[in-house]
Amino acid sequence: MQATRGAKMMYLIKRKATTSREELVAHWFANHMPIVIQRQLLAASADKPHAHKYIATLFDANASGEHPWDGVAQLWFDAPFPKPRAPIGTQPTDTFQQKAEPYTSWATREYIVLDGAEHLSVEPLTLNAPFPTTRSGFFKVTFLVAAKPNIDCDAFFAHWLDVHVPNVKATMERAAGFRYVVSHSLAPSEENYAGMAELYFHDQQGWDTYRKTIRPDGMDQWADGERTLALHAHTELVGIP
Repeated sequence: MQATRGAKMMYLIKRKATTSREELVAHWFANHMPIVIQRQLLAASADKPHAHKYIATLFDANASGEHPWDGVAQLWFDAPFPKPRAPIGTQPTDTFQQKAEPYTSWATREYIVLDGAEHLSVEPLTLNAPFPTTRSGFFKVTFLVAAKPNIDCDAFFAHWLDVHVPNVKATMERAAGFRYVVSHSLAPSEENYAGMAELYFHDQQGWDTYRKTIRPDGMDQWADGERTLALHAHTELVGIP
């Protein structure tokens, strides 16, 4: 298991009630991502803090046809930075922010358990600007893991990495899963979620096999099952590979 350098900053996105799913995705890809990419390139050229990777995941609707979250943007920096004084988009600066609910940053430390990079190719566009681009051809399950109140977060994270991660890794390998990443909140007591787990399979059959074969390992001692979400996805937007 490899810890990624720096911080993986998360931005959970939910559209406004007056915004359609299609509107949000269109403005996210066409209007917002190019601005974010350009800002990171300018910051890098000026030797200022900047993201060296930028990926967004589009979550599918749940079994009830609802989107608890529409997606998550992830940017990898050399160091975390504090939450903004006001949620991002409170004063919109682009059309995407007009269509989305204001959102905030969530600093995490990432652990790559199964890499599987060879199964997640990045193909820059050739008839338009190379980035942002898209990728699919996988079945991804993102767990937003909520913690029970008043727990020992250090003990929770230790169990997660030392007991739960090996259990999930072994089960994924039996189910032909190819990528498994865990991200722990750097300030779990201040966040809605203590962490995120991302599991990639080639198709839904792999996920179905995983669910049938995974065994309990004590995570429920710390994790709040009622508030924890498992969100499916088939598409990622790639801003900075």
